[in-house]
Amino acid sequence: MTSALSESDRAALRTAFQMPAGQTMMSRSSTLTNAFVASLIPVIEPTPEEIAEALGILGMSPTTVRCAYCGDTSSEWDHLRPLVVKRRPTGFISEIANLVPSCGKCNQSKGNKHWLKWIRSNAPLAPARRGVADIEQRIERLSAFEKWRDVQPIEFEKILGRDEYHAYWASLEQVLDSMRECQQIANDLKRRIIEAHIR
Repeated sequence: MTSALSESDRAALRTAFQMPAGQTMMSRSSTLTNAFVASLIPVIEPTPEEIAEALGILGMSPTTVRCAYCGDTSSEWDHLRPLVVKRRPTGFISEIANLVPSCGKCNQSKGNKHWLKWIRSNAPLAPARRGVADIEQRIERLSAFEKWRDVQPIEFEKILGRDEYHAYWASLEQVLDSMRECQQIANDLKRRIIEAHIR
């Protein structure tokens, strides 16, 4: 038989324990929305010559690829101009003129913010906040990279036509509506499972 817990013991135990966050269908809605957007965005493979030119502008070579934002080890290539804003494509695509080497910290912190505003910001994990010493040199290189090619957003709606473009987004809303209905059913089923379990 366990002894009675003091209030301080109870508080310490509550602090020590963390219940995993419950998952819902709607907690995945942003993933689904991003999938709808990503499915439209073209991916254009660069030539080795284009990669060499991009790295040269950024002051790198194939053996010295580092995060363009902070200089840490690069783990991925980040879209300099965001692909998605307010749940819709910006018109920028996955192409060498819109991709720079990045570390995971910078890529996650930057999100869909404009790179120059973000790099100097106090956002968590942003280079300025982390005290990156050569930030002005990095900004200079990234500015040159941004001017390297005349990258203009593609007008998806103009290419596809208004009706087809809006029908595509309407299908996303239908899927999200179905998920909301399914979540209501799941909530009821979960309640019944819990009631049966704790009897």
